Amino acid sequence: MPTIALVAAGTRLGLSLGRVFGHRGFDVALIARSEQRLGELTAKLAEEGVQAAGFAADVTDRSALTSALNRAAERFGRIDVLHYSSVPVGDTWILRDASELTVENLKPQVESICYGAISATHAVLPAMVSAGSGTLLYTTGGSSVTPTPWAATTGAAGAALRNWALTLNGTLAGKGIYVGHVAIGVWIAGTPGMPDDASPMEPDTIAQLYWDLHTTRNTAERVITA
Repeated sequence: MPTIALVAAGTRLGLSLGRVFGHRGFDVALIARSEQRLGELTAKLAEEGVQAAGFAADVTDRSALTSALNRAAERFGRIDVLHYSSVPVGDTWILRDASELTVENLKPQVESICYGAISATHAVLPAMVSAGSGTLLYTTGGSSVTPTPWAATTGAAGAALRNWALTLNGTLAGKGIYVGHVAIGVWIAGTPGMPDDASPMEPDTIAQLYWDLHTTRNTAERVITA
């Protein structure tokens, strides 16, 4: 069976991606910092008949992230699809406007959003190139495409990942590997702290868009707006 690796898998989009791909014949490798979260996600997917396994790693620990993906490949045979979506946690996840952006508050964003994606990619890319097939999917917020003054830190880091992903798609196109970037500019249903006037989108609906990108390969980018 093919395998999708979900890096920084969460309880909303990550779970839905596992469900959407799992119901279409994929095994699911879940990578996240929390062993507890991995256990919960694995159990939920198992209830739906999806074969899944968790591998703990912090995306800012590049050697641990690489090791987790290598263990996932050993467990399932190979990684056919990689999805990466990560944001900093704790005090490093404080939105800053453009005038407040500094090297110090931008660095955690770049480490988590961009450097982690590059590390994860290089852990799976050689096997994809050897096989002549594979899909690499990256998620950022809408500010990576449309500059948002109050989210300058995440926007800058996301824009760096977006630029690299779109360039990578062109570089790998002749090798049978598709690269897709998704910028989510809407609230995902179930997100804590969501404004009362938000018009959220269900994570299963969003996850279906990733399946469409993987199967059609007809565009390198999808921007989701309200």
